[in-house]
Amino acid sequence: MTYSTLWLSQIQFFASLGFMLMFLVIELGLAWVLLYFKLRAFGRDHAAWTAAYRFWVRVFALAFVLSFAACMPVLIQLGGLWPTLMEKIGDVAGPLLAAGILSTFIFKSCFLGAMLFGQRHLSERLHALVVFMVAAGVTASSFWMLALLSWMHVPTGARILDDRYWVIDWAQIIFNPALPWYAGLFVLTSLLAVAFLMLGIIALQTLRRPVDDSGRLVFKTAVWLAGVSIVLQAVLAAGAGGMTARYQPAKAAAVSGYWHSGGSPRVALFDSSGEEERAGDKSPFWRDAAGYWLARDKNGGFRGLDQFAGMAPPVAVTFWSYRLAVLTGLLMLFVATITLLRGRRRDYDPGALSRGWRRALIAMSFSGWSMLLGGAAYVFFGSFPYVVTGTITVSEVTGDTAFDIVLVGCLAYLCFYMLFLAGFFQMLWHIVRYGVVPVARHRGRA
Repeated sequence: MTYSTLWLSQIQFFASLGFMLMFLVIELGLAWVLLYFKLRAFGRDHAAWTAAYRFWVRVFALAFVLSFAACMPVLIQLGGLWPTLMEKIGDVAGPLLAAGILSTFIFKSCFLGAMLFGQRHLSERLHALVVFMVAAGVTASSFWMLALLSWMHVPTGARILDDRYWVIDWAQIIFNPALPWYAGLFVLTSLLAVAFLMLGIIALQTLRRPVDDSGRLVFKTAVWLAGVSIVLQAVLAAGAGGMTARYQPAKAAAVSGYWHSGGSPRVALFDSSGEEERAGDKSPFWRDAAGYWLARDKNGGFRGLDQFAGMAPPVAVTFWSYRLAVLTGLLMLFVATITLLRGRRRDYDPGALSRGWRRALIAMSFSGWSMLLGGAAYVFFGSFPYVVTGTITVSEVTGDTAFDIVLVGCLAYLCFYMLFLAGFFQMLWHIVRYGVVPVARHRGRA
């Protein structure tokens, strides 16, 4: 397989994975937000919290359908683009994938119908329990996916023998050093994406009609959720950087733009090539800042990209995808802070905000997706050329499919994803425009 075909297959798989993750984060975040709405409905403002639940459960259902459907191309491409991967890591990956699929069917399939259609037939407490089980099911299925991903980046608890991995300790495999950071960041990204989606939708509704008590409660919940999530995410991102420096030193050097070993541990802010560094510090640097986020050699010196010749990740993609996620996060922090300050002065009435600021919130509705895709590209492409860090490379497991076939498949998948996105936005706009429309039920009719 040529180098261009190798990269095209990587892009195709990332497109499918990214499309699935875009809706999985909405599904995961909304599952827990809906549970919060249900629990708050037991206290004051029962009608308002119930109305909030009934509106946003429809968005959850849309996200669930698309994320569930998007799982299929990911699994198909996992075997089609990387046909020998399961031969090498099947002893580890097989049970984790099976656990993820089993979690999906046991929790989500068993309880989702009762959650979406059984509210009128169940008591409030029993229905709240059903919502909790669905949220637990979404979290469990995501957990096994994250456990496999983190193990591929930090392959502990297994030994490679005869060119394949064999399990030694399942506890070390599942609870590997990368899992807490990846799982925490994924959950917080889900909550953050949902918070900004709710802010944008409520702001859009205020441009069409005054919001009711339900809208004000959702707005208050979203703005506080956004503020808390972005702060916690910054803390976890710093910790994840230290973990990356220890177990994926080439990725750490690439994301810092650190080319020459032994020099001052500086983070290049806008230059990934290293040319400005050699020219005499003409590019902006965060001086003496990368010591925690860079690996060290046996002599205590910092390891630059010059120590990973031929086995370093694509520097530009790793460098800029991480900065896309960080810059998006900073913008979200700014917007969340200003919205919180203005909202508190106006009793969290979104209609009292200026039209310009409400339009800004609408523009930020899907900013969580930008952060997610930037972070996912950093994690995915930053691991290149390895599939399993330090042992199995992408070229070892990629099939011999011709470039033209891979290109046609990639374009076809992208076209379908664009159609699905257009359908999602159309259905979302319908929900925003008309809200919850009660359906009359007649005896003797379906």
